[in-house]
Amino acid sequence: MQKNSINTLSKLAVPLKSKGRFFKDSKTDIRTDFQRDRDRIIHSTAFRRLKHKTQVFVNTTGDHYRTRITHSLEVAQIARTLSKFFNLNEDLCETLSLAHDLGHTPFGHAGEDELNKCMKKYGGFDHNIQTIRIITFLENRYYNFKGLNLTFETLDGLLKHNGPIKNISTYNQMIETNYLRNRINFLSSPSLEAQIASISDDIAYNSHDLEDGLSAKLFRLEDLSNIPILNQIILKHKKKFKNYSIDLIIRQIIREIINEMVKDLILTTKKNIKYRKIKNLNDVYKTKLPIVSFSSKMKIFDVKIKNFLRQKMYYHAKIKQNTNKGKVIIKKLFFTIMKNPKTYLNVGKYDNSNIERSICDFIAGMTDRYAINLYDTIK
Repeated sequence: MQKNSINTLSKLAVPLKSKGRFFKDSKTDIRTDFQRDRDRIIHSTAFRRLKHKTQVFVNTTGDHYRTRITHSLEVAQIARTLSKFFNLNEDLCETLSLAHDLGHTPFGHAGEDELNKCMKKYGGFDHNIQTIRIITFLENRYYNFKGLNLTFETLDGLLKHNGPIKNISTYNQMIETNYLRNRINFLSSPSLEAQIASISDDIAYNSHDLEDGLSAKLFRLEDLSNIPILNQIILKHKKKFKNYSIDLIIRQIIREIINEMVKDLILTTKKNIKYRKIKNLNDVYKTKLPIVSFSSKMKIFDVKIKNFLRQKMYYHAKIKQNTNKGKVIIKKLFFTIMKNPKTYLNVGKYDNSNIERSICDFIAGMTDRYAINLYDTIK
């Protein structure tokens, strides 16, 4: 069954047989290397904690708003659809999608910004690099090694979530990159699977943040009427207002936004592959520009949606009130724990040579409610 799958994959795909892992691991005939990677992510404690971490709304706000875990699942669903269409390695694509936000702090990007400030003297903080720390060091589930011992292809895709790595200095401050140098080419482009996972992240949070913002009444459909593509979709559904609830209409509009973005992505990516004469996986790694991309028209739409969400949602007074509180909590926790680390964390589990980074790992791993509850006991 696996042999047939290998034969039918596109020549642009990452093969189902991996180049390997850092630590020798037992083999199985039941699952491919990348199915095992996906399963290790799903069974990790870091993945489970995402269900109580902020996407936009602090996790204690309401039951139906997205959290990091629902966002990651939605990214994986879009990515698998695209990967299947292009006959790529679906399991790798899904793994990268599910794992891409493991390093996020409580309270979303506000929490990340504050933790980065706290760590300014000690190497800073970045949630993408924190994901690498988690999968290579912090997760502890095996007798013979720390981390999840994921394949080199998965590590490559997660490292290059935002493209080739031209400046390694930020990474060196948060993780030891020497052991990666012989296995990862930092300057090569990411696989198509990694590019799909990254752009599926954009599709998911653009559309679903819009849905959550509308559901929370932070803005109205009318406010979106100046955004190209979206205004046509909204106009098409206006006649439905008499017969259907606004919630149902919003869901239909969001479905259509995702559909339009996915269709555009497929057409543009096919053109890019043909125009740049991408014939095999090596060509993918060597190309300088992203292969998986939107058309110029959809890129404008993408930018306008992001700008709209930034102004009307992320910087909305209700959201800012909670995220600012999150910043206060992160700062208080960091400097309180710094005074007496042994009171709050099992120092033996962490790196005593860099206690600040260990405290950062501890706080970054917290869920929203854990951070709030701990803050309430010390404030």
